[in-house]
Amino acid sequence: METGAIIFDPLLPWTVLWGGVAFAMVFAGLAVWRGLTGWWMRGGAFAILLLAVANPSLQVEEREALSDIVVLLVDESSSQGIDVRPEQVAAAIVGIEAEVAGQPNTELRVVRMGDSDGNRGTLMMEALARALAEEPRARLAGVILLSDGQVHDVERLPDLPAPMHLLLTGQEDDWDRRLVVKNAPAFAIIGEPVTLTLRIEDQGAVPELPALARIEISVDGEEPQTFEVPTGQDLELPVTLQHGGMNVIQFVLPEQEGELTARNNAAVVQINGVRDRLRVLLVSGEPHAGERTWRNLLKSDASVDLVHFTILRPPEKQDGVPVNELSLIAFPTRELFLDKVNEFDLIIFDRYKRRGILPSIYLDNVRQYVIDGGAVLIAAGPDFASAESIYHSPLAEILPAEPTGRVREELYLPQVTELGEKHPVTEGFTPDVDAGEKPWGRWMRLIDSVPERGDTVMAGMDDAPLLMLDRQGEGRVALLASDHAWLWSRGFEGGGPQLELLRRLAHWMMKEPDLEEEALTATAEGQLMTINRRTLGDAVGPVEITDPAGVVTLVPLDEVSPGRFAADWTGPEMGIYRLKEGDRESVVALGPAAPKEFEETIASAVAMGPAVSEFGGGVYRVADGVPDVRRVRPGRVASGRGWIGITPRDAYLTADVRISPLLPAWVMLLLASLLAVGAWIWEGRR
Repeated sequence: METGAIIFDPLLPWTVLWGGVAFAMVFAGLAVWRGLTGWWMRGGAFAILLLAVANPSLQVEEREALSDIVVLLVDESSSQGIDVRPEQVAAAIVGIEAEVAGQPNTELRVVRMGDSDGNRGTLMMEALARALAEEPRARLAGVILLSDGQVHDVERLPDLPAPMHLLLTGQEDDWDRRLVVKNAPAFAIIGEPVTLTLRIEDQGAVPELPALARIEISVDGEEPQTFEVPTGQDLELPVTLQHGGMNVIQFVLPEQEGELTARNNAAVVQINGVRDRLRVLLVSGEPHAGERTWRNLLKSDASVDLVHFTILRPPEKQDGVPVNELSLIAFPTRELFLDKVNEFDLIIFDRYKRRGILPSIYLDNVRQYVIDGGAVLIAAGPDFASAESIYHSPLAEILPAEPTGRVREELYLPQVTELGEKHPVTEGFTPDVDAGEKPWGRWMRLIDSVPERGDTVMAGMDDAPLLMLDRQGEGRVALLASDHAWLWSRGFEGGGPQLELLRRLAHWMMKEPDLEEEALTATAEGQLMTINRRTLGDAVGPVEITDPAGVVTLVPLDEVSPGRFAADWTGPEMGIYRLKEGDRESVVALGPAAPKEFEETIASAVAMGPAVSEFGGGVYRVADGVPDVRRVRPGRVASGRGWIGITPRDAYLTADVRISPLLPAWVMLLLASLLAVGAWIWEGRR
């Protein structure tokens, strides 16, 4: 196809040319005023000369017509996979392809979009903007959205030069029930109730249903409990966490007959259980250099409430000084060790020896406190090896080692044992001297003892036990066979990780979940699950993973460090997964607590309707059939009963351009000369 046009490329600037036009008009006007009959020939001569200066040319373009483009954006998010929608989408694509193929010089671009990352819902306008960025704007004849209408980024709608239409999937009689968790804290205090707010909502063409709905609630994958609750109103549910670490709570609504989907009938809430305050009782037998180390450690932790007593004046000391002049408060032995002993999370005996202050019945009560779930830490000094040792009391039944009566006072370097490399209390402590880490400083005293039970995680000279850990009943016991840990805090010979060691030791005894030596845990990011197995053993078996559908998968674990085994595994769907390895079990939730894609599952044009109307389009249900596609002129109505319109763009590509003078220069000069001579002859005869 060729088109022609006249263009001008003046030999002089346009200002000079327009000045010449003004002069010619004045000259012609003067000729008329003087009555010269050849004024029109004089003006014509000037006009031809000015036209020659304007340099008119004939531009001929050879154009190739470009096809119009129609973009069909197909929503393939999770909500489009329920009920009959996949079949509707497939049929609509075939129908639109056939309609557009019947239009002359028109192409169809099918763009598919899936779920967004980060649980942000259906980002259809973002996908549309990306699709339009890849197509020439001048060729866009129309946009067709194939979706359920539940779009979560309508405010990002791009500007369009053509009509936009919406083809709705779904049925008019669709209805759905969903469970909404309106508030769920990330953290809660163990033993104190926290309130969750739930709501059961019915959407769409809801049939006659009972006023009460059945809901199943399970904690950490245990057997669910069933309750009857009303629908359409907020429900306040008090929950009390029983253990620290992650607590997984699942709510499930049984699927109703005719319901659109059951994907939004379940919700998972993960709450991290934390202790409000950790109460610690520190009993120091007598003042010594390491006493302040324990006190500073426990006082520096804002979550610890410390009760500290130091025995300054034992009963055998008789100097005649009244007691009320020696102490601020009498040692409340009965209150602490009989009435309130169970209120403490940890009891520390720091260089304590039997001096008649604590009767055997009190120490037996401490032993029972450990059996029932408490924790006792013995920081032994020379008195532990004496006849007044606390070992010679009812506590001997729970202590992990028996003193030999020997106190070894010589320089030695504390060492983490092979078992200690796996234990979370001492894991990763050994300095890597080859990597440039500073070696530890030495200690000067070790209370010799014979291990009877438990785990030895640190040793002194000649592999003598230094730090022993044990479990008794529901509680825990630790024995540190030296009172020289304070040398590390003072920087003796370079010091050592004294603060971290004592912190881990105290928190292990207070049953912090992150410091369990036998544990199976999993963390989730999207559909990816990271499994961690900690053990004091040499090997572990594969992890049995049971998905929400009940399918069991065996996942082998790889050793990543001493006592640590891990693996990454991608779950096939969102929901609760149960993990088991040996006698260890755990649960983890994959995916968001309530997927945004299933918050609103009923197909609706409420969100996209105004935007479609703004660009002259229409909304049609796929269930009623695929509408016809017609060509309409810009500015005309682009939708009607059973049809949608696209606007022809008449875009083209210029293949060749030829420019030639409109008239040769000599022809222009000849015409101007003839007119000038003709005017002279005509006026001379007159």
